[in-house]
Amino acid sequence: MVSLLLRKELLTNWQLERITIGKRDGYFYGNYKILYLVGTGTFARVYRAVDVKTDKVVAVKVLRMRYSGDLRVTEQFLREAKLQMPLNHPNIVPVYVVSTDRSRPFMVMEFVEGRNLRDFLKIRERMELKESMQLVMDVVSGLEYAYEQGLTHRDVKLSNVLITGTGRAKLVDFGLATMIGEIDDEFEGTLNPRSVDYAGLERSTRVDRNDVRSDLYFTGCMLYAMLSGRAPLVDTRDRIKRMSLERFRGVVPISKCVPDLPSPVVAVVHKAMELNPSRRYQNPTELLRDLKKASKRVEDGDIRPVRNPERGFDREITDEGQSRRVMIIESRVPMQDLFRKKLKERGYRVLVFGHPDRAIQRFEDDQEVADCVIFCASDLGVKALEAFNQFGENELTKQIPAILFVDQNQQSLVEHADVSRHRVILSMPIRLRQLRSILLKLFKAKEKAESSVEA
Repeated sequence: MVSLLLRKELLTNWQLERITIGKRDGYFYGNYKILYLVGTGTFARVYRAVDVKTDKVVAVKVLRMRYSGDLRVTEQFLREAKLQMPLNHPNIVPVYVVSTDRSRPFMVMEFVEGRNLRDFLKIRERMELKESMQLVMDVVSGLEYAYEQGLTHRDVKLSNVLITGTGRAKLVDFGLATMIGEIDDEFEGTLNPRSVDYAGLERSTRVDRNDVRSDLYFTGCMLYAMLSGRAPLVDTRDRIKRMSLERFRGVVPISKCVPDLPSPVVAVVHKAMELNPSRRYQNPTELLRDLKKASKRVEDGDIRPVRNPERGFDREITDEGQSRRVMIIESRVPMQDLFRKKLKERGYRVLVFGHPDRAIQRFEDDQEVADCVIFCASDLGVKALEAFNQFGENELTKQIPAILFVDQNQQSLVEHADVSRHRVILSMPIRLRQLRSILLKLFKAKEKAESSVEA
């Protein structure tokens, strides 16, 4: 009988487990059949569910049993949830229904297929600059819209940002942290840690509850964590330490954690996390504007790090490509983009060509167009080899360092390549660190040779 009910989808595995242990509730909330538990938070549980009338998959957030007997808490849960219903923005998870079933308040939301940003970051450890900036711009765009509707979030954190299958960010749980921050003392031990963080920041900076600048501070914390792989605020379960001013004063500047971070991005993070609220961004629109400007500057090649003579070796690594130009001959667009991005991050000026003939022609027009040329044979094959050899025979270019990239199955090309001390072959795949090391050796060898000639 049980197998038949499961097969006909009249019973879910989740419901079967509850029946087995004698639970009599939690199978349905209104018209929504619970499929399974997705996650448990401080004050609510989230389930994947399906609307039995439309077969639409949704997320159902149910107030936890420990709070359901408190009339003030349940009323506030329903009130805060209903405030979210009018919000209609691509970067905010929509709330469809707010109701009560057998004295259990619940809200029905869009089910986002994907991970939350906290889980995403655990896997990645540290995220790429472009991706981080786009996700934070999504978040701030949602905050801007909500602020225009008179709402602040009050719980901006990594786990409240959901990443869709297309890589965009959506905010959840507007205002619900405020509700938990106001519950009776008997629940004090279960307070949402981020509610304590907000309270600590607001007390330390003497601003009112629901000040949007607090949301912007913790948005800056999210960007800091994505770019550095570490939380800016020291984590502790001690409520007093969590609310202390020293915890906020003790944030290590992101320019020290990520020395090669472009200065426009560093400036945005610093201003978003400015402890003095009058120096912080005053509203989401200001922050979004600067995020867009910083992203544009980085795209245009402004990747200069913050200058700090105490950085020593780190500064040398970041500036290694300063005033040096590298030409890439690669026909595959994704590889072109990868070379351009990674070398620009290290200060190089990068020129990219998809065909060898056009690249060689540039040297006939300008002999100083590049300090090194990389020929990629993975896709170009013999064309790359012939161009590499021609480059070494031409009187105008034979002294310029050159690298021929070959795949492991292209050994026949290696046998016919003309190499020398400043003309080398590298086998793919290769790490960026190895390529940078080879480039520096080639540049130093060329500079040494030129010095010898002058002497």
